[in-house]
Amino acid sequence: MKALVYHGPGNKSFEEKPKPEIKAPTDAIVKILKTTICGTDLHILKGDVPEVTDGRILGHEGVGVIEATGSNVANFKIGDHVLISCITSCGKCEYCRKGMYSHCENGGWILGHLIDGTQAEYVRIPYADTSLYHIPEGANEEALVMLSDILPTGYECGVLNGQIKPGDTVAIVGAGPIGLASLLTAQFYSPAAIIMIDLDNNRLQVAKRFGATHTINSTGQNIIEEVMAITGNRGVDTAIEAVGIPATFEVCQAIIAPGGHIANVGVHGKSVSLHLESLWSKNVTITTRLVDTVTTPLLLKTVMSKKLDPLLLITHRFRLTEILQAYETFAHAEKEKSLKVILSNDTA
Repeated sequence: MKALVYHGPGNKSFEEKPKPEIKAPTDAIVKILKTTICGTDLHILKGDVPEVTDGRILGHEGVGVIEATGSNVANFKIGDHVLISCITSCGKCEYCRKGMYSHCENGGWILGHLIDGTQAEYVRIPYADTSLYHIPEGANEEALVMLSDILPTGYECGVLNGQIKPGDTVAIVGAGPIGLASLLTAQFYSPAAIIMIDLDNNRLQVAKRFGATHTINSTGQNIIEEVMAITGNRGVDTAIEAVGIPATFEVCQAIIAPGGHIANVGVHGKSVSLHLESLWSKNVTITTRLVDTVTTPLLLKTVMSKKLDPLLLITHRFRLTEILQAYETFAHAEKEKSLKVILSNDTA
């Protein structure tokens, strides 16, 4: 089969790889129909995730059709259309029983990380019964690709950890796909204001269309002064960090109000400064999280009821054989005006 393969920082290729096979009775083999590229894949290519080794097939999002199942798979059969979770869950270990699937002792984030992922014609899914979801009849499969990772990530790591409440003021630092997913799902809780901060005017315009009440371009405006002007010099109740660099975490610390929540979502490859000299007395909560995907069923219902439209996040479509071009488009978001890209398996 063809797959996108990592060969060290800055080096990737679309090449022939062996088709995956069942290794354990709880496995399923899924023929990929649609997949996508994540900001985390770009972090891997920068060398920010050193556990990813040479030869790894990247990708942890997608929808597909079951092609084979292990003898212990009970919930799925050959031919079923499925949503692939970015998090693999055994469903039985101590962490899974707590709903912390991201720390599953036998799984967690392993697709495209510790085992081969979804940017390929086929993928092996361990613990299929608890790591796949049935796709409802009539669902838009492109939209559901957004439920593999970015929507539960924005919702769980940003909105839920940020404890957004009706009437709150929220700042989201980073208007990329994850920041916009946080924006879309923050509106479940009717905050009074959502301030989007980014250096890309196109993404800020998109954020306005998605429901942001204020936008700040970090290259042309003083972020802290602008936020304080909007909030009456108080700061924001929730600051969501959705980039993963020291500068954006600094911004969150500078704009948070007493009693506020800083919810980190970004993947950080470098250390950041924690300004306890100014935060120690402010009753501020700082949270980190790797998405657990415990909210995927809730989000799936919300999408099917048309209360949430993930198609808004998709800007470009490619064939799987065009994945190198898709990476260029995704990596140069400002120039290409890209958010999420969809890759369709040519052989599907």
